Amino acid sequence: MLEIFAYAIGIMYSPGPVNLLGLNGGIQGKTKQNLPYFTGVAIAMLILFVSLNVVGGSLVTEDSLPFVSAAGCGYILYIASKLMVARVQIDNKEIDDSLTFKDGLVLQLLNPKGLIATLPIVTIQFPAAGIHGTSSLFWIFVLSILAFGAPTSYSVIGGLIGRRIRQPNYFRVFNVLMALMLAFVAIDIFYQNVYTPWFK
Repeated sequence: MLEIFAYAIGIMYSPGPVNLLGLNGGIQGKTKQNLPYFTGVAIAMLILFVSLNVVGGSLVTEDSLPFVSAAGCGYILYIASKLMVARVQIDNKEIDDSLTFKDGLVLQLLNPKGLIATLPIVTIQFPAAGIHGTSSLFWIFVLSILAFGAPTSYSVIGGLIGRRIRQPNYFRVFNVLMALMLAFVAIDIFYQNVYTPWFK
């Protein structure tokens, strides 16, 4: 079991589009408002774990991964564009641009990193640890809670940083940097999971 948790934590808690958005929300003081987003991420991971556990690796094959990755890249770029043009207001009284449950659910379902996290666990690591059938549901639930904790922890860290920043211009610069980082992540995912399999 230790290997499963080490792998899951290493994948889920490393920087990626889901966690970067959590960090950005925390810096802007929106950890509490973004709880539906974190829940959407966890539910998406639960869906991925359960569906892959039921049908094994046949749901997402090597041939279909580029299509899923391309859709994920498009959604990441969409989120990055929203972040790029988001208005920043320190008191947060008039503007509610919090991340939603749907944002978390769709982004994580289309995030190739989510598939990379779940597929080896349910198809290789669960059987190796003797986890089968209904007993796997308990561990899937535990791993889904870990998935909730990943963007939440980034948001809490962002909140600690954000409390020290009081100028809206700093937030605006940070939004642009986060948007550019998300665009870079999308391009990297596209190169590794779409361009390379199809054109190399």
